[in-house]
Amino acid sequence: MTPEKKKIPKKYQPKGFEILYEDRDIIVGNKAPEFLTVAALWNKEKTIHSALNEYVRKGNPRSRKCVYVVHRLDQATSGVLIFAKTEQAQSFLKDHWMDTEKTYYAVVEGQLAQKTGTISSYLFEDDEYIMHSTADSAKGKLARTAYTVLKETSAFSLIKINLLTGKKNQIRVHFADQGHPVVGDRKYGKSGAKHGRLALHAKAISFQHPFTKERLTFEARVPEHFSKLVDYHY
Repeated sequence: MTPEKKKIPKKYQPKGFEILYEDRDIIVGNKAPEFLTVAALWNKEKTIHSALNEYVRKGNPRSRKCVYVVHRLDQATSGVLIFAKTEQAQSFLKDHWMDTEKTYYAVVEGQLAQKTGTISSYLFEDDEYIMHSTADSAKGKLARTAYTVLKETSAFSLIKINLLTGKKNQIRVHFADQGHPVVGDRKYGKSGAKHGRLALHAKAISFQHPFTKERLTFEARVPEHFSKLVDYHY
């Protein structure tokens, strides 16, 4: 089931986060690219998390209301993102995360030899915050990415991804490992900013509501940037 979207005036929408749905337990929204989900060493204040804390406090500096992080999207990645409004909701969603279905769209460079499959490796992070794949289970954490090619051009491939695990930079590392980095990936690709923003978008998420236990599905519209790279009915 997809609940009806609650109309929220634009002036109350947190910057960089279009709220798609809200109730007493959760907030679901569409994160814009280049916004951090949570604080980082170089930016501790201008995040979606902090913006939503201000949103639920409704301008009351004495309010202790806050939202709780359930999962994250890379700064350059756009798309659907869930926050919990209580610690109980957060715990439930995290405990049932393996049952949560996460669908991404990515445009990668070139054409993949196998049009559908699952990429598996163990990921670890180095001292420069770069993620790497290894076959050694003792060195990293298991990451699995299922994918299907939806359309190809002479230069790019549009990929639909079912994220089976949720490790840092997982999709970007896995496709770079295959020799087909995500278009616009300055960290793991070679094209740099040649094609603009990172072509990675969290399209949909399906999960069990922490209170009603109903299965909910939310989708975040795919940015126009994708259509400029691969013409497709998104």
